Amino acid sequence: MLTPNEAFRKFRSNLELTQKEQDDAARRQKEIRALMDGSFKIADDFLTGSYRRWTKTKPLKDVDIFCVFRDDERPKYRTDKQPTIILADVEKVLVKKYGQDRVHKQRRSLTVDFPHSSDEDLVMSFDVVPAFTKSSHYEIPDTATTKGWTETNPKVHAEKATAANEAFGGEWKGMVRMAKSWNRTKDKPIRPSFLIEVMALEVLRPPFGGDFPYEFMSFFATLADRVTEDWADPAGLGPPVSDTMNAPERGKTKQALTAAHHMVREAIQLSRDGSNGDALRKYRELFGDRFPLS
Repeated sequence: MLTPNEAFRKFRSNLELTQKEQDDAARRQKEIRALMDGSFKIADDFLTGSYRRWTKTKPLKDVDIFCVFRDDERPKYRTDKQPTIILADVEKVLVKKYGQDRVHKQRRSLTVDFPHSSDEDLVMSFDVVPAFTKSSHYEIPDTATTKGWTETNPKVHAEKATAANEAFGGEWKGMVRMAKSWNRTKDKPIRPSFLIEVMALEVLRPPFGGDFPYEFMSFFATLADRVTEDWADPAGLGPPVSDTMNAPERGKTKQALTAAHHMVREAIQLSRDGSNGDALRKYRELFGDRFPLS
């Protein structure tokens, strides 16, 4: 039977993107990027978000494509314009290609859903994010803010994730993926999932202790203590990443994190008592079906 640490390492591996997923993401994102490039004046486009930072979990959803519009599109879409204008025009282009039932408008982007498949190595959706350059970073539409536009720099996010992973002995990104699996299994008490990464930048302090159960027991406890705080954009540009959750929602999230902390502590005790199988089943209940029992 697997030891808890062996099970967590196998779990980490189970959450890593396969070559087939990467190939499918590349194929589909090239199709979307070509469509955008043929419909608008695009200066640059690139994959970003948790997919690019290697903190994405399975099934592969909401892969972010940044589409940076050329400056001569500013009078039409940016200068004194509401974000709904550019989002509406991007929506029209995507709907014409994929159909209304597969395109959904989000706060800052348009989501394109692909038909569900029993093959989990296929990408299920992409988020198309229109953007303009601003100095050394970007600004994107944001219908939830009074300004209507949010400044961001996904390259800074990626750099900080890479630095955190190196400082944490190469285990930071794996722990974030596992925490996101918990979040998805428990119906996403933390929103957006990027908030997990933001908190982990500060909470997962190096060095890695070498014992996943104890790391997660401490991680969940600290998140529970601090989830009610405001968590700033790591790039220091946009609104707080935690601004999508109101006070009652943060209270429920605190309860979910406290429960997770207690479940890990119970699983650790089961292992101490020699009930390793029961401990692994408790971890699976906590983290989802991809957590291995053997």
